[in-house]
Amino acid sequence: MRTVRIGDFEASAIGLGGWQFGGKEWGWDSTHRAEDHQIIHRAIELGVNFIDTAEGYSKGESEAIIGEALEGHRDKVFIATKLMPIMPTPARIVRAAEASRQRLRVDKIDLYQIHWPNPVIPIGTQMKGMQQVRDRGIAEHLGVSNFGLAAWQKAERALGGPVISNQVQYNLLRRGAEKTLPWAQANKRVVIAYSPLAQGMLTGKYSADNAPGGCRKMNAAFTRAGIEAAQPLIAALREIAKVHDATPAQIALAWVIHHPGVIAIPGARNVAQLEQNVAAGQIQLSEEDFERLNALSAAAGKSGLKAVPQFVGRMFTRRPAAVATA
Repeated sequence: MRTVRIGDFEASAIGLGGWQFGGKEWGWDSTHRAEDHQIIHRAIELGVNFIDTAEGYSKGESEAIIGEALEGHRDKVFIATKLMPIMPTPARIVRAAEASRQRLRVDKIDLYQIHWPNPVIPIGTQMKGMQQVRDRGIAEHLGVSNFGLAAWQKAERALGGPVISNQVQYNLLRRGAEKTLPWAQANKRVVIAYSPLAQGMLTGKYSADNAPGGCRKMNAAFTRAGIEAAQPLIAALREIAKVHDATPAQIALAWVIHHPGVIAIPGARNVAQLEQNVAAGQIQLSEEDFERLNALSAAAGKSGLKAVPQFVGRMFTRRPAAVATA
């Protein structure tokens, strides 16, 4: 597994995203809890040591599931979580970070991130809260998520020190994050790519007559026009996959981590899916295939293919679950 340095830690280039854990929108129910634990344990066995979650994922349930699964394995992983930015005053940020720490059952969170920009509370005020989180020993490193380059740099100036990462949607169908890559690479910052498979679009599983349901109904990529626009790109993924004895999804993941300083955090709903994701970390694309995918990706974008950000509304309206006292 290739690694990406984040702070003093060598993180696996393929991590594990935790949005699906406890998520009713992903078809989860209480019977999945044991399988979620199996996914996390198998990830660790395979060398995955970067796990990302958020207090907003299933109202804190994702953090709780991960915390349970990591009992006895804490020293093997780098844990990242995110603040739900509802009125992110310093006091609220500190309380939220402490609640996340308790749900995760850790002494210290490795990376604490602001999940989305807040248009009301100045970033300087928010970063005061984030600094307090670090000063009080609740978290080791600080990051942001869904920030543009200028906003990321402004957050860093307000903090007066490194905002070590920016978690953004980044895949072959959403490449806006590339504007941040040169600065991040030059300054030893990390881009964490969520939805690296475009919520499953890049697996090649879906067609205009076979679109997914659930939360992906809100995603314009899964309209008939969006699916059709992506077909030339998906066809190329299939062709390249044959050469590597791989799947289209694995090639799409390999494309993401082909960029230096990028960690991909695909989710996994079962152990087999996890194992396929992790195997992508061993694939080395040729420059010819890399540039071919770049060109087809750009063509899909010109066709008007745009993914609609998910979860924003829920994140601003749901509170995380209370910390268990048992």
